[in-house]
Amino acid sequence: MDKRCLLNPEQTAGLLAWVRQRPRGGERLHAYFATLYYAGLRPEEAVALNVMDLRLPDEDDTTQWGEIVVHTATPEVGKHWTNSGKVHDERHLKGRAAGEVRVVPAHPALVKILREHITREALRDAALLFQGERGDRLAGSVIRRAWGRAREEVLTPAEYGSPLGRRVYDLRHTCLTTWLNNGIPPADVAEWAGNSVPVLLSTYARCLDGQKKDLQRRIEAAQDLTGRAVAPATPTENLDTYLTRTPVEGRSEPAQTGHRALPPSPPAAPPSSRRHAR
Repeated sequence: MDKRCLLNPEQTAGLLAWVRQRPRGGERLHAYFATLYYAGLRPEEAVALNVMDLRLPDEDDTTQWGEIVVHTATPEVGKHWTNSGKVHDERHLKGRAAGEVRVVPAHPALVKILREHITREALRDAALLFQGERGDRLAGSVIRRAWGRAREEVLTPAEYGSPLGRRVYDLRHTCLTTWLNNGIPPADVAEWAGNSVPVLLSTYARCLDGQKKDLQRRIEAAQDLTGRAVAPATPTENLDTYLTRTPVEGRSEPAQTGHRALPPSPPAAPPSSRRHAR
């Protein structure tokens, strides 16, 4: 994953605020994009949510977290590629068995946004959470068009021309990276995101940040030799240490019986004479 696609909080706030003030469907799309940013859902998972998939705290409690039960994904593949002839294909969750669900925490800010969205749209429990203008499933073309226009209006020309938030999916990338960088254990992030831990870390390893100073302090303390310097031993001390050391098991020690004189070497043989033919 390209680290340049990640949005910071100020950029995200500006983009979502611009989407919310759109005259047609802005508030509905704002709630959709906020779900990707705060809960890290895949776009095809968010469009498949029903109102009954939300577990929200009491209306009077604005500080509590909620939960989102994710059970289905409906990617947009085109009606010519589905058995039903519809644009969206209904599938079970990626990386999970059919019928299996996962529960994702909903940030208090997202709880407030979703509650207001449900009230404003007068949605019933069995209704789709995010609908198009005709009450059908929110179309991918509408989502992409609104997001592209928000980037064009909010970002600087340099940012707009970069990979920064270029895809709607980058809101999910931003969410998962934020969780990891703020110390949430990878096993929990993987569970909420619907990934395995190895896939999660291999995808986001280059995006982890904010821990460099702490890691440097740990290395500095472990490798610091200040105050640990010892004066080198004298030759006499080295000899004493050698003679008094504990013998290593299985290794014979040299006999301490003094020195023995070596026998004299035999005299060197005279060089052989060479006869020359006359």
